[in-house]
Amino acid sequence: MSDHKRIVVIGGSAAGPKAAARARRLDEHAEITIIQRDADLSMASCGYPYYVGGCFDDRNQLLCTPTGIVRDPGFYLNAKKIVARTKCEATHIDRALKTVTFKDLTTGDVEEMPYDKLVIATGARPKIPPVPGHDLDGITTLQSIDDADYLREVADEKKITKAVVIGGGLIGIETCEALELAGVEITVVELLPQLLTFLDRELALLVEDHVRAKGANVITDNGLAAFLGENGTLTGVKLQNGAELPCELAVVAIGVTPNSELARDAGLEIGETRGVAVNGYMQTSDPDIYAIGDCVEIPNRITGKKTLAPYGDLANLQGRVAGSHLMGGVTPEFRGTIQTGICKVFDFTAGSTGLSERAARDAGFEDIETVINASPDKPGFMEGKLLVTKLIVDRKDGRILGAQCVGPGDVSKQIAVWAMAIQGERTVDDVINADMPYAPPFSLAIDHGIATAHIMQNKLVGYMTGISATEVKAKHDRGDDFTLLDVRGPDEYEVMRLGLGEQLIPLGALRKRLAELPQDKDAEIVAFCKISLRGYEAARILNGHGWTNVKVMEGGVMAWPFAREK
Repeated sequence: MSDHKRIVVIGGSAAGPKAAARARRLDEHAEITIIQRDADLSMASCGYPYYVGGCFDDRNQLLCTPTGIVRDPGFYLNAKKIVARTKCEATHIDRALKTVTFKDLTTGDVEEMPYDKLVIATGARPKIPPVPGHDLDGITTLQSIDDADYLREVADEKKITKAVVIGGGLIGIETCEALELAGVEITVVELLPQLLTFLDRELALLVEDHVRAKGANVITDNGLAAFLGENGTLTGVKLQNGAELPCELAVVAIGVTPNSELARDAGLEIGETRGVAVNGYMQTSDPDIYAIGDCVEIPNRITGKKTLAPYGDLANLQGRVAGSHLMGGVTPEFRGTIQTGICKVFDFTAGSTGLSERAARDAGFEDIETVINASPDKPGFMEGKLLVTKLIVDRKDGRILGAQCVGPGDVSKQIAVWAMAIQGERTVDDVINADMPYAPPFSLAIDHGIATAHIMQNKLVGYMTGISATEVKAKHDRGDDFTLLDVRGPDEYEVMRLGLGEQLIPLGALRKRLAELPQDKDAEIVAFCKISLRGYEAARILNGHGWTNVKVMEGGVMAWPFAREK
C-alpha cells in the first residue's frame, strides 16, 4: 500500500482541476487522479457564448492556460503529475471502503479506485422545461462545450434564419447577442416581467430597451407552452398566451440544477436547495469528502441563507480552498457569496452585487433606501460613456446592501468597488470620501460610484427626496396631480423630451420664474434634467423658497426607460 496520500477528484471542468492543482502544489508526492465524464478538461464555459458569437475562432482557446497550452490529459500528467481519466463517469462512492467506482465510457470497463480524500465537483445540469416537443431536433442548451460546438456550427453555416432563446438571464442574453451577431433573427422569451432578474425593474428596462435597439425581439411575462415540430424537427415554439413563433432553433437558458445525485446516493447531506451541504472548508458531512462548484450550496454573506451560486470564479475559489484544506494546508474559509455577476449585452454591460431592492425586502430589511445615479464614467473630453447605478442601503446604519450598474461605460469597475464595500460591511459614510484612483482617462474627479454615495447621503440626511422614473411614469399614467419640471436648456428640450406635459424652466432662469410654478407650497413638483444634477439643484432652490413637496427624478432623462416624444 502506498504511503502517499491518494486524492481522487470527480469532475474536470473548473472547480475539480483547481482543487487537484492546488493539492499538487502543496504535496509533490500525493497520488492525484481526476475522473472526468467529458472528453475535455478545464473548459472555460463562461466563454462559450463568445466562441459562438465569433469573438475568437480557435476552439482550443476555451481549454488553454493563460500562456496558450491546452489543458489535456498529457498536460496534467507532464506539468502537474496528475492523472486525468477523461470519458470516464463516476457511478458509486463507497464511504466505508473509501473507493470510487467509475465506468470507462469508451470501452465500457468498470474500475474501482481507492481514496484517502475525495473531491466531488460534478457541477450542474441545465433545466429543460417538461413541455410537449422537448425532444425535437433543433433544441439545445449552452451548458457544455458540445453545445457551443453545435451553436458555432449553426452560426458559421448561416442556414438558420430564426431562433428563440427561452430565458432572459445571463446565458440567455449572451446567447441572444452571439446569434444576433451571426445574422440570426432572435426572439428572447422570459416568463417573468423583466430580463436579468438580478436587476431591479428600473435598470432591467434599460437593458431591455438596448436589446431591442440591437434588433432582437423581447417577450416578457409569457412562458413556453410547447415546442412545435414536423418529422422530429423543430419548426417553432408556442407560448402560454397561445402565440406561435416560427423558428429553426431554440436555445433553452432557464437555469441549472445541482448535479448532486452521486453525493446523495453516497449518503452525504444535501441541503434544501438540492446542493451538497458543505462547511467553510468545503467539507461535506463526511470530513474526508469535499464538494465544490455548481453542485454545492453556500451561504449568502448578507442574509446568511443557503443559496446556489453557479459561477466559474466561485468554483475556482472553492477549489483552491478544498485543495489546500485536504492537504492540511493553511487556508481561510470560503465564507460564501454576495451573488456578484456581470453580463455583456452587445455594447452595454449589466452588473450587480449584493441584494437588489426586491431581494433586500424579501430578506427582511424593512427600512432601506435606494438611489439611482446616471453619469459618465469619465469626462466628455475623454469620450466618457454613460453609467446608471442603483444603490441599496440599510437606513438604520447606512450599511451598503447592494448595487447594480448598467450602461456602455465601465460597469465592471463600479461593481468591483461595490462588491468589496459590501463584503467589508462598509457604510455610505465610508464611501463618500473614499480615496480612489483618478486621472481623466479613467474617471471623473468624483468617481461615478462616489457620486452615487453622495446622492445617497443627501437622501439619508434629508437634503433630497428622490423618485424613480418608473414611479414618475406610474404617477402620470394614474393621472396624479403633480408638476413635472424640466430644468434643462431649450436646445436640449428640442432634441429629447419625455412628452408627458413637462414644464420647461431652465435652471439658470428658475429663480426669476418661480411665479410660473404652483403657488401652493405643498404642491408636488418633480424636477429633473439630463442626469438630474440640475434637477437636484432646482429642488434645493425650491426648498429654499418654501416649497415642501419637491422630488428629484433620479437619473434624469438618461435613466428614463420608457418611450420618449423625441
